[in-house]
Amino acid sequence: MADILIVDDERSMREFLEILLEREGHRVVDCASAEDALVALEHGDFDLILSDINMPGMSGFELLETLREHDSETLVILITAHGSTESAVEAMKLGAYDYLTKPCSVDEIRVVVGKALEKLNLSTENTRLRREIEEHTPVPSLLGKSPKMEEVLRLVRRIAPTKTNILITGESGTGKELVARAIHALSDRGTKSFVAVNCGAIPENLLESELFGHVKGSFTGAVANKMGLFEVADHGTLFLDEIGELPLHLQVKVLRAIQDRTFKRVGGTQDIQVDVRILCATNRVLEDEVREGRFREDLFYRLNVIEVHLPALRDRRDDIPELVRFFVRKYSQELGKDVSEVAPEVLATLERYHYPGNVRELENVVERAVTLAQSRNITVECLPSTLTERPVAVPLGAIPSDGLDLEQVLGDFEGGLLREALERSNGVKKNAAKLLGISFRSFRYRLEKLGIDDD
Repeated sequence: MADILIVDDERSMREFLEILLEREGHRVVDCASAEDALVALEHGDFDLILSDINMPGMSGFELLETLREHDSETLVILITAHGSTESAVEAMKLGAYDYLTKPCSVDEIRVVVGKALEKLNLSTENTRLRREIEEHTPVPSLLGKSPKMEEVLRLVRRIAPTKTNILITGESGTGKELVARAIHALSDRGTKSFVAVNCGAIPENLLESELFGHVKGSFTGAVANKMGLFEVADHGTLFLDEIGELPLHLQVKVLRAIQDRTFKRVGGTQDIQVDVRILCATNRVLEDEVREGRFREDLFYRLNVIEVHLPALRDRRDDIPELVRFFVRKYSQELGKDVSEVAPEVLATLERYHYPGNVRELENVVERAVTLAQSRNITVECLPSTLTERPVAVPLGAIPSDGLDLEQVLGDFEGGLLREALERSNGVKKNAAKLLGISFRSFRYRLEKLGIDDD
């Protein structure tokens, strides 16, 4: 159900739309002029506006322009009896969601309104999801508006309310545990326990007891009964990180616990029943582990009902500026420093680096930079040498006896690559940036720095 505002000077059109939309379950307010609509907007929020274009006084175009001047995100569908290609183009330029021409059929209105509200709901859910993730996780590894991260966010939103087992894959440092926490927080188990265990960090001889617990006297040192993590996570979520490290003999017991929702403590005879959702993560390719006989195929298929793959940071470089800004704010507050600005050449360097440690490595780099910053501005000197020292292959004997201007040589080399990338991409800077593996912002900065005219 949505709140919809109808703006049309024709009473019959207002009544037609009002009856149609109220039958669809929406709340509807109608106005006979754009001026009245602005008054209504001051007293209430609307999800969608359907407005005529040609009206006495303020037109639908002017109403739309006024909304956009006030940064309103309300979706607007413009309707007119005088449809033309020029009007449609103008409507879209001004930010209208869609454009209808009178007379409008019932089905046409339903489809356009339905798609508009679907877009609104998706945008609202993504915003809410980002807020939830940021509130429940200390590092914003999932922040970003790159297509790959938008895809991850959409998938997380869809799977969170289910009971399905999830396998989260990706390189170290990409934020796999944070995805698991986000899925838990957005599920109906969000108020229950979230229990995380790193299967590769616990000695093999202690891992079974850690997962399933033990009874008193079952082994040396077992001086009392102990609950396992499966019990601790009852009615909540159990996150098995680095599941690929799980020894084969324990894989059988984990499989039984997942399938039957029961297990026995080490040394115990009583079956313990639990209701636990299983989320797993690995930086290994489990299909290869299965082929090599190091991971049970039946357990793999039980865990891998749905896979969430996190891209490496180098594959979503457009998200780096947003992450950098977050970490700068975070460590400025934690360290009690007034650092708020990042020099353009610093941002260009950070966007260029390949980050084998992914977001975790970027966070460490920014923390170091904030710590070393001597003013409000982070400079290149604050960055580690691994980022700033880029070896350049120079042919033997290429250095003249009287030396050379290294900055000039590097500038010429970089400029040549930029020009070639522009030429190969027919002058489209976004495509040229992709050829060089850098962001559009970094590419534009380099052009300006070297004084290259790309027009």
